[in-house]
Amino acid sequence: MLESMSEKSWDALYGLFDFAVPKSHKISHAGIKMHKLAEVITAPNPDLIYRALISHWKSPCMVVPHSQEPDAVLTGEIGGVRAKDIEQRMMLLDGLTYLPDDILVKVDRAAMSESLETRVPLLDHRVVEFAWRVPLKMKIKNGTGKWLLRKLLAKHVPQELFERPKMGFAIPLDSWLRGPLRDWAEDLLSKKRLNEEGIFDASIIRRTWARHLEGKPGVAHQLWDILVYQSWSQANSGPASNSL
Repeated sequence: MLESMSEKSWDALYGLFDFAVPKSHKISHAGIKMHKLAEVITAPNPDLIYRALISHWKSPCMVVPHSQEPDAVLTGEIGGVRAKDIEQRMMLLDGLTYLPDDILVKVDRAAMSESLETRVPLLDHRVVEFAWRVPLKMKIKNGTGKWLLRKLLAKHVPQELFERPKMGFAIPLDSWLRGPLRDWAEDLLSKKRLNEEGIFDASIIRRTWARHLEGKPGVAHQLWDILVYQSWSQANSGPASNSL
């Protein structure tokens, strides 16, 4: 039912009620998020819910024909947390994948270039071990995340400084790929190049590129995944080979 309405229709519907939504609960790109919700609620188990939430491509093997995802943390079995403990399993997967492979790589690289300590103090093994012993009800309480940290912080910082909507600082990838990076991207995603290299399904990539140029939000990161590989391949070995 959620997917029966287009993303634009969901955006329009949400726009009718936006004025009545509290500032702290307003959302952007309602249509994209409703379609994402459809993927999540149809996932058969918690681990696949997590994968649906974090994946750029719903079916990676369709983008790379004749491929199979290798065994990894996200595709294999993980132990230590019961399957029914959804929140705890997501925290564990975050700690095993998103934290070291994304946050620590990007945020800490940028922070340390300015001699700033960001999240590394919280990664002291004694803090991590204590955090895993803390009951879940002290981590998420009445829909509020990081509950215990918020209580501790409130002893030192006025609540109005941190009890507010989360503010991200993502790069403007959409506008970059439609603007200064468009020619670079068009070259790497050209139909001729994709067909000659034979790594990616050219029709899927080209359709996604066309949707992006038409202004569809939410697909820039899908394209960025492909562009990073294409750029790496070009820099290291010229045209990609099927052995890669």
